[in-house]
Amino acid sequence: MRDKKTVFYSSLAVSLALISIGVFAPKQLENFSNSSLGFIYNNLGWFILGSVFIFFAFCMYIGVSKYGHIRLGDDDDRPEYRTATWIGMLFSASIGISLVFWGVAEPVSYYISPPFGTGSTEESAKTAMQFVFLHWGVSAWACYAVVGVSLAFFQFRKKLPASLSSVFYPLVGDKIRGTFGKSIDVIVILSIVIGIATSLGFGTLQVNSGMNYLWGVPVGISTQAIIIVIVSIIYVASTVSGLQGAMRHLSNLNMLLAFALLGLVLFLGPTQTIFKILFQGIGDYAQNFISMSFRTEPYGNGSWIASWTLFYFGWWIAWAPLVGSFVARISKGRTIKEFMFGAIFIPVLGSFTWFSVMGGSAITFIQNAGATALASAVESDVTSALFKFFEYLPMSVFLSILAMVLVLVFFITSANSAVFVLGMISENGNPNPSHLTKIIWGVVIAAISVVLIMTGGLAGLQSALVATAIPIAVLMLVMCYSTYVGLREEAALSTGKEPKEKMEVSKSRKFKETKTEVKKELALRVEMEEPRKEDIIVTNK
Repeated sequence: MRDKKTVFYSSLAVSLALISIGVFAPKQLENFSNSSLGFIYNNLGWFILGSVFIFFAFCMYIGVSKYGHIRLGDDDDRPEYRTATWIGMLFSASIGISLVFWGVAEPVSYYISPPFGTGSTEESAKTAMQFVFLHWGVSAWACYAVVGVSLAFFQFRKKLPASLSSVFYPLVGDKIRGTFGKSIDVIVILSIVIGIATSLGFGTLQVNSGMNYLWGVPVGISTQAIIIVIVSIIYVASTVSGLQGAMRHLSNLNMLLAFALLGLVLFLGPTQTIFKILFQGIGDYAQNFISMSFRTEPYGNGSWIASWTLFYFGWWIAWAPLVGSFVARISKGRTIKEFMFGAIFIPVLGSFTWFSVMGGSAITFIQNAGATALASAVESDVTSALFKFFEYLPMSVFLSILAMVLVLVFFITSANSAVFVLGMISENGNPNPSHLTKIIWGVVIAAISVVLIMTGGLAGLQSALVATAIPIAVLMLVMCYSTYVGLREEAALSTGKEPKEKMEVSKSRKFKETKTEVKKELALRVEMEEPRKEDIIVTNK
């Protein structure tokens, strides 16, 4: 595997092979994926929950420990992007489109069918926001942060290629440039391709639903294919322009549109109730974080946890290589402490606010204003939930248009970041991949999304993505240890001290060397002081 194009060709071939299965045997793929998913939930759910908690604990440890001052780059490097732009790019590259998609649908779903207790009650409303915060809180962003900080450290501080295989350098050394490293890169590319294809598929469905709601545009494969083609042309063009240009402007536009929509709903909706929901939710979440994070329901059937918590946690793990790689690319020059608190807590606060405004308002309308049609819409078609919600607010048409534009921009930025990361990994960690490689991956992703929508294989591929969470979680756990080893050695270099293990080896080596030198010295002295045989004979005579 010495060819520089090995990773690109191998990952492209595997991606197309799997997509072919989705085209020609979508039901078989879906059945296999669902059975695999069922096995994971029934037998390895505890592993997924435990891994996510370890990722969060690891992030907090290196953020507040002595390693927090280490800069992701040289000591004199400073951040390439302003903090506001950096945060905007974090949302744009990760869960922005998902926030819009699930902002109303998920809290209402939990309100109607809570994990415990009776649905459509005051208690189920509190429980709904509590679990929404769990699924979109620090656990999700910690998965991204683990990959991001590890890759940024080895890429910018240790000057290794911008590829996830570089993270394992302290453990395997130069093997990262051989078969071992390339195999890891192929697995990562595969998870990224599957993840972004499913995300773009869901975004397309919601845009089509919004167009149908506003202008009566028919919901169908042809309309969805046209949407994907148009958006693909835009995101491929923006990707070719590079990070410094299009991504920065699109990310800033994302934030402006998101704040505009959020502010309007906050102002037009039940403002005081929204603030109460936000504070109540944060308190409940903080109070029950540990118990919710380890909730497996061993004495029941665990169907709710499997359908929601385990699914989300598996989803975050599977998405970590994509989002983490992009976050690493835009975080050069920041300290680990700055990275951890900026990449975890600020986005979490933004997510909590979004769900409180959108989902909290929707629950309030259902509970206090008798908006049963909204609840029915969520149960029947989650893609239309957001637009049905806007019917209970003034300026509903304008809000719907604004939301649809926001989805499209998030759509473009998510694909943009994915294509950029795929280009980097395909070219052995090249931080500025060629336009041709990015264009090829952009076209492939667009084609995959269209094919999946046409064949109905989207659900099967979505399950397959979560099924990849197990091997990726194992890699990420090893990644944590490898990063710790690298940070420990870096801290020792900066303080002029050697790590304990190295000191022991060094002491042992010095002791042996000293012992050998002493033996040689003694032997030399004996040889010099010992009379020769000829001298003894002369003396006797």
